[in-house]
Amino acid sequence: MNSNVTTQMSDQRTTETPAEEKSRLRKVLAATLIGTTVEWYDFYLYATMASIVFGELFFSESSSETATLKAFATFAVGFIARPIGGIVFGRMGDRIGRKKTLVITFALMGISTFLIGVLPTYDSIGVVAPIFLVILRVFQGMGAGAEYASAAVNSYEHARAKHRGRQGAWPALGLNLGLVLSSATIFVLTINGDDFLMNGGWRIPFIISLVLVGIGMWVRKSLPESPDFTEKVVTKEKKARFSEVFTSNWKGMLVVLGVAVGYNALSYIFKTFSVAYLKEFQDISANVASGAVMVAGIIAIFVVPVFGEACDRFGSKKVISAGGFFSILFAFIFLWLLQTGETWGAYLAIGVGTGILAPMMFSAQGSFLSRQFPTAVRSTGVGTSREIGTAIAGGLAPLGALSLVTASPTNSTFGVGLVLVASGIAVVAFAFFDQGRHLTAEKN
Repeated sequence: MNSNVTTQMSDQRTTETPAEEKSRLRKVLAATLIGTTVEWYDFYLYATMASIVFGELFFSESSSETATLKAFATFAVGFIARPIGGIVFGRMGDRIGRKKTLVITFALMGISTFLIGVLPTYDSIGVVAPIFLVILRVFQGMGAGAEYASAAVNSYEHARAKHRGRQGAWPALGLNLGLVLSSATIFVLTINGDDFLMNGGWRIPFIISLVLVGIGMWVRKSLPESPDFTEKVVTKEKKARFSEVFTSNWKGMLVVLGVAVGYNALSYIFKTFSVAYLKEFQDISANVASGAVMVAGIIAIFVVPVFGEACDRFGSKKVISAGGFFSILFAFIFLWLLQTGETWGAYLAIGVGTGILAPMMFSAQGSFLSRQFPTAVRSTGVGTSREIGTAIAGGLAPLGALSLVTASPTNSTFGVGLVLVASGIAVVAFAFFDQGRHLTAEKN
């Protein structure tokens, strides 16, 4: 992005009155928060149910550990589908616009989640039940794979240069609102134990998500199109070929891919592996685990805006690198806290990992990942490379971590600690090769 383009973007924003800009940003904030909240409510709801419920209800196994591993495998399938959604809908975002794409992906995710809630279990239809579960998980994964790139890019492009850190963090705020909503739902359903959840109560949060989707669709239809996309792509008819993201922007793709692998491995071990580990190896109830995740999400809601502001002040590269560095230091402390088998240990481990460290990295991603690409290929670049990285680490990391513990004669978590350390190193190392400085003189 050269200085002329930056000036044109600034000039376009200055044609708005303060009241018009405030109204536009209010709509963007509402659409981003409501949309990403519901999207990630759906996604984390599945993650929690895979850890607690789906193994017993959808797989016929004598060993609960084996059944849980298979349920986690369906969780991983959603991550395999995410790059498909990232590529298809990322490209769509660069062709038809950010707004239309956000509406389509939202509907795909919401309908898939509702159908999971009415799906018969193994006892009712046998092996067909897990097959249908996998199919719906694929569609859910495609919707989630497209959601983040579209929401982050749209928030980033609506912002003035000096506010791109804080507005790029809006999807992270929505993510943690969704995390709180889903974990709070599980917490309420398990107040009197896990029996109600196992005997049909698990369906309730999936089914009611349809109401939330209806609200989100109404809000997102009022979302204005990105000023950057309108000016630089629609007005000037500079729609890039799909191949350009690989030929001219491959360095940016590698940076995003590497950061996504490291971040997602850390994030999903912090919040998904931990829930399954506590249930299977420390005999900690679903109520305690979901309560810990809920508290972590509440913490994150408060720290995300702080980290967004830090991106505007210090640069998103420094913030995301700091998150990776502190995750390395916390890795074995996190596992030791889980191994105490105590409620306080679970709350502290998940509270720091999911409530502070993961949000630190995720808050910075909206601005950091977006700045790796020019406008014409931004949605495709972020959607494709981030979701490939997410597929590699997000689904495989908690599954692999749980497998390492299960395979160990003493159920040791040492191997999991090494994975956490390596993941933190990946975040720091790939952030170092930030390509944004080659595209723009802006800090974020």
